[in-house]
Amino acid sequence: MANTWLPPVEYVATLPRATAYACLYFTDATGRALQLRAARGEDVWQWPGGNMDPGESPWETAVRECREETGLVFTGEPRLLGTHFTGDRGAHWPANHIGFIFDGGELTDEQIAAVVLDPAEHTAYALRTLDEWRREMHPAEFARLAAVDRARRTGVPVYLESDAAAGHP
Repeated sequence: MANTWLPPVEYVATLPRATAYACLYFTDATGRALQLRAARGEDVWQWPGGNMDPGESPWETAVRECREETGLVFTGEPRLLGTHFTGDRGAHWPANHIGFIFDGGELTDEQIAAVVLDPAEHTAYALRTLDEWRREMHPAEFARLAAVDRARRTGVPVYLESDAAAGHP
């Protein structure tokens, strides 16, 4: 059989495109989840995080983005709660999108009071119970929140896929 190996640069060009993000999942001492309201949409709630920069690991991204978006400097150890995959959404996002959700732990009242948002990215933050978030969020987005919260409580990481056709993250 003829050698069919491609040089790495040629082989990589045949693979699906993907981008990656990383974030931190925080709660307060009573278990209420922290989320940030995205400036791009009043009904979009997110965890502190964002897209990876070249040369950055998912963990480095989560810590950097948390600092940039909230002013919080996270010094804990990496503990992965879950991964999230969204397929290519065409013109909306022309690549697969892969996320890493890390445990940020419990925030103190002082840390919560010290949150400073970047108004270009987020307009508000909120701490709510899961029941309260269920009423605020799109069902698919709430399902992701509930799964990550469950992963933190059980210690069992989750793997999540989103429906790219529906356009939900």
